[in-house]
Amino acid sequence: MPPEVLSAPLIVEFPFTRSTGPVLGAFLTGLRERVVLGARGSDGRVLCPPAEYDPVTAEELTELVPLGRLGTVTTWAWNERPRPYQPLDTPFAWVLVRLDGADTALLHALDAPRHAVHTGLRVAIRWAEERSGAITDIACFEPAPDTAEGPAV
Repeated sequence: MPPEVLSAPLIVEFPFTRSTGPVLGAFLTGLRERVVLGARGSDGRVLCPPAEYDPVTAEELTELVPLGRLGTVTTWAWNERPRPYQPLDTPFAWVLVRLDGADTALLHALDAPRHAVHTGLRVAIRWAEERSGAITDIACFEPAPDTAEGPAV
């Protein structure tokens, strides 16, 4: 007679939610309201996305600074074949954008034709139609109206 095989159900889950805290919570709430906030560090730099703690001193950051909806591309990479669940379903650029008033850059998608993308390009936030307090409230960036070489693709 074969030995009895024992078994038990195994459910892998993470039954908790993470609190965003006062800085990231304010940042995400701001996005829902079409406002981008940065955090001022001890050296005066404005960090966006904001950090909870100062990268120089490790002290808690509390001063939030509203930023502009325009910014400058500091670097980029072209994405010819978007994958499922990426921000756009047509070719786009991943960009680091330093928003006006910030000293660091935010990673997001840029909806523009390949030939129009370059370091130094002025861009504007395109807000999602429905916002919920997430980074996806910024649908993507697009060339700023005064620098666009035509409509964004």
